[in-house]
Amino acid sequence: MITYDTCEASIPAIDQKRLSEWINRVVVNNSFEIGEINYYFCSDNYLLEMNREHLNHDYFTDIITFDYTVADIVSGDLFISVDTVLDNAKEYGCEYLQELHRVMIHGVLHLMGIDDKTDEDQEIMTQKEDESLALLSDID
Repeated sequence: MITYDTCEASIPAIDQKRLSEWINRVVVNNSFEIGEINYYFCSDNYLLEMNREHLNHDYFTDIITFDYTVADIVSGDLFISVDTVLDNAKEYGCEYLQELHRVMIHGVLHLMGIDDKTDEDQEIMTQKEDESLALLSDID
């Protein structure tokens, strides 16, 4: 089950049914099953406070992922700063929804054990993000 909620922000203009189908397809294609995935769209300040409180990091970020995956059942809470996603879209020269989709699947990939701490890990993560985003275009 995939849910969408807010924390001091509005839910972006997304097609929740289409995105849920896409996320499920990405999870299944990676030999996992969907458990409970909860997206929370937040303000920069809300996510900054979470970053400070839970991770002892004092900086803005686009996503914080809390992983509750057990075995091959993918579950977690994903908190996304809509403000930072918008800033990043401008910086990278892409559409807001394109960047939002990348961040959304980035969190799911983390739930499936894909990391991005090293340069090599970042290359793998980017490749998996790109593969996943290509699947989205196949879903009506």
